[in-house]
This record gives sequence, structure tokens and C-alpha cells, in this order.
Amino acid sequence: MENLNTYITEILILLFILITFLQSGVDKMMDWSGNTGWLKEHFSKTFLAGMVPLMVGIILVIEVVVGLLAIAGIYTLISNGDSGLGLLASILACVTLLMLLFGQRVAKDYAGAFTLTGYFIVCILGVWMMN
Repeated sequence: MENLNTYITEILILLFILITFLQSGVDKMMDWSGNTGWLKEHFSKTFLAGMVPLMVGIILVIEVVVGLLAIAGIYTLISNGDSGLGLLASILACVTLLMLLFGQRVAKDYAGAFTLTGYFIVCILGVWMMN
């Protein structure tokens, strides 16, 4: 229980990452056609238009991996104070958000790109705290 108190900030960040990324990945799995259909329209006037299913698939896999790493990171922080998996989850979450930011900027969805900022701040704070 001592590690829970010692690493509460890191655990809360990893819970945020877990909820954000695993839910997003599961949503993509449950509503593949809805997600890809919307994104095909979103990217229709960009050089990414023909790559939407591939991009969604890549993001889906990474989001699920991030969520699973966050679970493992929480466990290892509580059990033995090891932040390695939490750090990996935070780094991969940041990389995923940068990929999403790139897509939003290419699609000229500047408001959508801006909304990613809050998520990125939390994830980069996780990198900083667990590094």
C-alpha cells in the first residue's frame, strides 16, 4: 500500500491514459465502419485519403497496446515501484497523439488539433514523472 501513496500521481496519469486510449481503441473495434467512414470524409481532400483504413488500424493497435501497458504500469508501480512500463505507456501515448495531431493538421482541422493539446500535456507529464 505504501507504493500506492508514493506513486499516486503516476498512477492517476496512467489511469487517465488507460481510459483514454483503451476506450478509443475499443470504440474503433466496435464501430469500425462508422470511424473509417467519418475519417474518409475528413481526409477526402488530402494526400491521406486513400490510407484511412490502414491509419485507423495502426492507431487502433497502438491505442490498445498503450492501454495494456498502462494497466501493466499501474501494477508494477504498486507492486514494486517500477515505473518502466508506465514510462513506455506514456511515451507511446505521446507518439500516438503526435500522429493524431499530424492527421488533424493535414486535414486542416485546427480546432480538432487543438483539443489534443490537453491530452498531450497529461501524457508528457507522465513521461517526465516516470523518467
